[in-house]
Amino acid sequence: REDGDALIQLKSRKEIEAIARGGQVIAGLFREIRRWVTPGVSTGELDWFADDFIRSHDGAVPAFKGLYGFPGSVCISVNEEVVHGIPSPKRRLKKGDILSIDVGVRLRGWCSDSAWTFPVGEISEATRHLLTVTEESLYLALEAAVVGNHVGDIGAAVMGRVNGTGYGIIRDLVGHGLGREVHEEPQVPNVGRPGHGPPLMEGMVLAIEPMLSAGSDQIRTLEDRWTVVTADRTPSAHFEHTIAITDEGPQVLTGVVPEGYQVLPWPKPETTRMA
Repeated sequence: REDGDALIQLKSRKEIEAIARGGQVIAGLFREIRRWVTPGVSTGELDWFADDFIRSHDGAVPAFKGLYGFPGSVCISVNEEVVHGIPSPKRRLKKGDILSIDVGVRLRGWCSDSAWTFPVGEISEATRHLLTVTEESLYLALEAAVVGNHVGDIGAAVMGRVNGTGYGIIRDLVGHGLGREVHEEPQVPNVGRPGHGPPLMEGMVLAIEPMLSAGSDQIRTLEDRWTVVTADRTPSAHFEHTIAITDEGPQVLTGVVPEGYQVLPWPKPETTRMA
């Protein structure tokens, strides 16, 4: 489908099933990697674990490895780092940190993408609240991703949860379509107006990914040209799922969340449809 100058590619059911198979690799990784997210572990060790886990599934490779020149297999961002943190054997986690792991999998030519923010040991109540609100905003955004709505309804759902909290919605980073490529049209901002933007149609596959900061919504890129941080260096959280738009509602293709981390009753692991 053409939307202005952008080509939005609608996927068939078989193509959605293919994307979901890669999504299940990511779901399994998040279930397993949680026990590794502990004080003292390095982000390089987590990257190694993720790379090995992904490649242990026949045909699966880390979609981010080498993408635009990125050196890691997954993006690992700590505290004020919003996205695109480069894993390093020298970067060791400390109690009280928060850690966002952003994972892409390419399986037999189809891409899936998901992110989760984990606490490292005990974290402050203020930081835990940031994680909770970000996760809740993801679920509300998913609920807005239905045929007949528009991309703007997704961003509006995020805004509806975040407004009044004092948190900043990172506006300069957006979700996206995906399929044969990690990044496809349309862009999916985390701010928007209901009824605005491209219409949501059956067969669209989207990565929806709210990113919030505890303070400013402004961001900066570090000298490594990859790591994006909050301008005021306040903590940031990031949650993301790949979904398909269907006439029966949104289908979460990246599986269930890590045990103990779902704060809303939707999507329920026992009822979420896996294409």
